[in-house]
Amino acid sequence: MSAIQTILLLLASNVFMTFAWYGHLKLQQSGISNDWPLMAVIGFSWSIAFIEYCFAVPANRIGFEGNGGPYSLVQLKVIQEVISLTIFTIITGFIFGGQNLQWNHLAAFVCLVLAVYFVFK
Repeated sequence: MSAIQTILLLLASNVFMTFAWYGHLKLQQSGISNDWPLMAVIGFSWSIAFIEYCFAVPANRIGFEGNGGPYSLVQLKVIQEVISLTIFTIITGFIFGGQNLQWNHLAAFVCLVLAVYFVFK
């Protein structure tokens, strides 16, 4: 059960992380934040990142084998990276529609999936 909880928490965490890291760019494209000083943009992103941490920290505590979870530290990190890039690809596909995926992006993703396979071997 902790494996599923960890994955679900990491999924939620990465949705917020993607918005924290890249959402301000969409606000700028839309003209909403063009006049915001950099510190306001940082504060906006940090407010979203706080929510991301509220999911990421429990995910890692629950999932870490040192706390009774099923995953080693390396496994947690690789899982998080694959989830991060998957969520990033989905969200940016909807928000930044002009960002087309190329064959090399798919090749890189396949390499990440292989990394997950090898880290669990």
